[in-house]
Formats: sequence, C-alpha cells, structure tokens
Amino acid sequence: MTGLCEGSVVVVTGAGRGLGRAHALALAAEGARVVVNDLGVGLAGSGSGGAAEPAQRVADEITAHGGQAVVHRGDIATTDGAASLVSTALETYGRLDTLVNNAGFLRDRMLVNLSEDDWDDVMRVHLKGHFLTLKHAAGHWRAEAKAGRTPRARVVNTSSGAGLLGSVGQGNYSAAKAGILGLTLVAAAELGRYGVRVNAVAPAARTRMTEQTFADTMATPEDGGFDAMAPENVSPLVVWLGSDASAEVSGRVFEAEAGRITVMDGWRPGPTVDKGARWSPAEAGEAARALLADAEGPRPVYGAE
Repeated sequence: MTGLCEGSVVVVTGAGRGLGRAHALALAAEGARVVVNDLGVGLAGSGSGGAAEPAQRVADEITAHGGQAVVHRGDIATTDGAASLVSTALETYGRLDTLVNNAGFLRDRMLVNLSEDDWDDVMRVHLKGHFLTLKHAAGHWRAEAKAGRTPRARVVNTSSGAGLLGSVGQGNYSAAKAGILGLTLVAAAELGRYGVRVNAVAPAARTRMTEQTFADTMATPEDGGFDAMAPENVSPLVVWLGSDASAEVSGRVFEAEAGRITVMDGWRPGPTVDKGARWSPAEAGEAARALLADAEGPRPVYGAE
C-alpha cells in the first residue's frame, strides 16, 4: 500500500457489510483511522440481518491488521446520531478529515404497491442520512476554517445508477439516490470556501442489496479470478476521493463498476430554440418535436422492457 491516507481520520457509514466494509478496510490499509458506523440491521432496515455486530467485526479486522478503528452504532438519520458520529471521530482521534456516506437499505415495490412508510423510510436513511451527517461534519469544518484552521476535508456520497437513470420497482430508492446527487452539487458549491471537497460515486457491486442481480458474476478461472462485481473494486476510487490526492476535484459524480470508472456529465443543455415571444400550445408542441428529433435519446431505465 502507498499510505495515501496516512494519519487521516475517516468516517464510513453503513460500514459493517458490503461496500461500506470494503471502503473501511481499504481506507485503513492506506493509513486512515476509521470510525466504523453500522446499526447492524437487516436488508429492509429492521432486525439484525443475521449479524449482531457487523461494525465490531470490521473494526476488529482493521485492528488485527495493525490499523486503528472505533465503532459507532448510532442512527445517522437522526440529529443525535449524526452529531455523535462526528463527535466520536473528534473525541477518539482529535480530528475529522473525510466523511464517506454509504448507509442504506431497500424497500422495493412497484409504485402502485409502494406504501407511504416504505417511501419515507428509504428517503430517511438514504437522503436524510446523507444530509445530517454532512451537516454536522460541515459545521465542524466551517468552525475550523473560521478559527483560521482551514481543513483539507473530503466528503464522498453514495448515489446509484438508479439515481442517474431510474430503476423499475425502485421509485423510492431512485428518488433518494437522485436527491443525493443534487445534495452533492450544492454541498460542493457551498463548502468549498471552507476547504471541503464533495463528490459522489454511483457504484455497481454485489452486496446484500444487489446479490440477486449479480448472482451469476462470480470470479472464474477463465477470467483470471477477477470478480467483476466485488465491492472491493469500487473502494480504490473512494479512497482516492477521500484523500488529499483529490484536492482539486469537487462537485463531480463517478460511476464505478468492476474495472471501469466513468465521469458522469449530468444534465446539460441539448438542442434549444427561442421564439422570443410566447408560444401557443400547438407551436410549443411542434418545437418540442423538432428538438427531440435532434436530441440524443435517453438511456433506458434499469429494468425497463
């Protein structure tokens, strides 16, 4: 390893399993001291998910390899939980350099079957959970900057291809992940003056949330043993974005899958026409059709036939 994060303090939410676990271990391997956050709930956000202490196991794995880690079991989608997450880093290690927002779960339903509770719960954990941790970390970093100690801080948010394109049966998840993209852009614009860089990743990997989707993509001798959908494939980019090496990068979104990294361009103006006056409905329709004929077609929503 290169020691890319040597001496830094990093918080990773949802770090007990899957992508969060892979990120925590990769950051620790590069010298970071890690706050391992996880509630230990099941896939749908309740119960233990078959493992009582996933955060502790990850912390133990880090320390067994000579690293430093502390466990945080608070609910980051509450004000108290998010605040205690930041204070755990400060009280344990005296600083906070990087926040990796990763926690989440699924409540998949087609829209006509999606309950209000399932909508609210997914929005709460994914979108509100990102907001609250970001708010409390940013408050600390702003105070440091105002005291003349401008930090070199990083935030890595976790979106999804579902947030970029939409995903059939995941209206709540897609909306939450799209909201995280908007939050990332605003945070990058607002917090840059305080020395904070904010980016997002949209990973594709085999986790509890996607194990059925990627069940047939395990490593084989024919492909040299490379497991294309292993969560560990995403972590190197997260480590780099969470380090000083990415100091000039902010407000960007990356897709990461297997050995592929893509910078996502987001919404940009396409073909346009300006009449210079108000359109009639018929005229507006004709203009829209002409513009659509010149525009690139949208990529299909995941799961659409």
